[in-house]
Amino acid sequence: MRVLGIDCGARATGYGIIDTDGRSHSMVVAGAIQSSPKDPFPSRLARIAGELRELIRRHAPQAAAVEEVFYAVNVNTALKLAQVRGVALLVIAEAGLEFGEYSPLEIKTSVVGYGRAEKRQVQTMVRSLLKLDRELASEDAADACAVAICHATRRTWTPR
Repeated sequence: MRVLGIDCGARATGYGIIDTDGRSHSMVVAGAIQSSPKDPFPSRLARIAGELRELIRRHAPQAAAVEEVFYAVNVNTALKLAQVRGVALLVIAEAGLEFGEYSPLEIKTSVVGYGRAEKRQVQTMVRSLLKLDRELASEDAADACAVAICHATRRTWTPR
């Protein structure tokens, strides 16, 4: 199965697409959709939507997953994050993909084995689980791959 993981962010939205059988995973593509804080926010949302649609068109994932909304101290940051997440959910729904959402605790537990793991530990385990030569350049891409791996390990697999 091919899974798209999305790490929502207003400045950088990470994405990672993996091929998986639920136990073994391999990287297809990963990166981050960058947007400038100088651009109007609706334009930034449109860019994120357009690039996610293109990733789905080009790589044809069967499933997608995002991190659940978490409490943020800064209300404005939380609102922007929720809006980016809404755009991601819309694009996923438009594509008709199987969908999963996971808490940060679930994601870290799936990838590292410890729900309070540090970002560095997540990056190291993503590299290991995807059998990469080096860590991903973008933390956002690594986080997105962690979301995809979490979905792959938590979904119910039916035998072929």
